[in-house]
Amino acid sequence: MVTEITKGIKVTVETEYQPSYSSPGQYHYVFTYRITIENGSDFTIQLRRRRWLIYDAGFLPREVEGEGVVGQQPVLEPGESHAYVSGCNLKSGIGKMVGSYLMEKIVDGTTFSVNIPEFNMLAPMRLN
Repeated sequence: MVTEITKGIKVTVETEYQPSYSSPGQYHYVFTYRITIENGSDFTIQLRRRRWLIYDAGFLPREVEGEGVVGQQPVLEPGESHAYVSGCNLKSGIGKMVGSYLMEKIVDGTTFSVNIPEFNMLAPMRLN
């Protein structure tokens, strides 16, 4: 589990390898990650966009950018949190992701970036 706080917004990530969805013999490794976003600021925010950099050992990095997270643009009052689960596939079984969210302050419409901490994805059989 990794955590980072940006401007009072805490982002925590937990990852898990999914062997039942993976096919190592075909270079297909599936990981899920659970992200919890906690609003520790004094203002109401809305998550507008997300941007990911995905690193897969031995391959070129991928960038994913778009609106919201898993089809949602959650609004968080001060003290509230939002959690979601998503996934990523790798060809090598060894990789990492890092990214950011674009948040909007509801009170005045200003936007700011919140860091998503870098996290590793490692298929257990790749440890040998």
